[in-house]
Amino acid sequence: MRFQVKDSTRAALGIGLAALLLVAAALWLGRDAGGDGRTVVRLRIWDQSFVAAYRASLDEFERANPDLDVRITLVPWASYAQKLRLDVAGGTADDLFWTSLYEDYADSGHLTDIGAALGDSAAAAWDPLAVNQFTRAGKLWAVPQFVDGGSAVYFNRDLLTAAGIDPAALAAAIWSPDDTHDTFRPLLRRLRTGTVWPYNAANDFQSITLPYLGSAGGELQRDGRFAFDSQQGRDAFGYTVRLVGDGLSPSAADTNTSGDFAKNAFLQGRMALFQSGSFNLATVAKSAGFHWGLTMIPEGPAGRVSANNAVGVAGNAATRHPDAVRRVLAWLGSAAGNRYLGESGATIPAVVADQQAYRDYWARQGIDVSPFFDVLRGRQISAGGGAGFPAALQAFTPIFDEMYLGRIPVPIALDRAQRAADAAAAQR
Repeated sequence: MRFQVKDSTRAALGIGLAALLLVAAALWLGRDAGGDGRTVVRLRIWDQSFVAAYRASLDEFERANPDLDVRITLVPWASYAQKLRLDVAGGTADDLFWTSLYEDYADSGHLTDIGAALGDSAAAAWDPLAVNQFTRAGKLWAVPQFVDGGSAVYFNRDLLTAAGIDPAALAAAIWSPDDTHDTFRPLLRRLRTGTVWPYNAANDFQSITLPYLGSAGGELQRDGRFAFDSQQGRDAFGYTVRLVGDGLSPSAADTNTSGDFAKNAFLQGRMALFQSGSFNLATVAKSAGFHWGLTMIPEGPAGRVSANNAVGVAGNAATRHPDAVRRVLAWLGSAAGNRYLGESGATIPAVVADQQAYRDYWARQGIDVSPFFDVLRGRQISAGGGAGFPAALQAFTPIFDEMYLGRIPVPIALDRAQRAADAAAAQR
């Protein structure tokens, strides 16, 4: 005989089972303690290459704090921003998470006030530019973890030698909207005979847009509004767009759709010069099958100007473990906790006392990383921010893509992009 369950009983059992599963999931995802009774704190990051360094740092922390179990959550960069927005709104975000564009979260009350948690004196140990980036309305909203330094030019020494170009000439190069003063473009034309592409002008916000805009004397934002639609902006973008149009840089059809196109072309020996940041240094050192080096970015009408973006760890104001979060933040912002990020050469630590470890690591590899630091000694350009900045970036990027494709003239594109960016920020 087949045993049958009444519909009402089946429904009751189903509801009960569902409830048990939900409780189990809640206990697993948000439980106060691990299986050994320790309090679980979760740290969300977007880069797999940092896991080992963070794990080593957190292991040392846990030895001194045996009541805590700090776990790393990895969310890939491609989906990080969107998932974080959804999780913060839904109350399911990790206790701690990486951030660079934090303003909307701070304004909506979702972040821990770092000054209140760690004391105002804690910021004295951190890179001043990073502290400034994460300060809003007089309060600090993240513990700086690492800085990118400024942009530099990676060069293929073999291709320079074949073209008869001394790296010293590259270091002295000047870009100018006036061809009679421009010495950078002539160098690129000489390099063109020995490689597919001499350089990587493209719609690359941090490595190309900001340095050229800044070295033209322009600004990204002013008084809370976008300001790149200026004569300086037209000079900067006019120069880089022309490099693409003249075949001195890859087609925007390639670079618009792949942020790694230029890096891969350089590593394959098909590009002589690759302007980028310290975040690509470890990859180049590991993968370049040729002699290479680093030098300063070309000097513009206003000198050599770069941005210095930072990544920090923010505390989730909705955490169930505020004291545990405070203790982890204090460790990650200390010289002892932050040093792990620099010892392997992975990145430039935000704790100033630890930055020499980064320089020492690369010096042992025979690589002079001073261009990343020297470019920041003079004027710098802000990488932007403020409420609604992510939406503004999303609004103007496709217009810049069309500009680099040659479909929209530079003056029209800048006007259109600036109006779109301001409108998007205002509608956040």
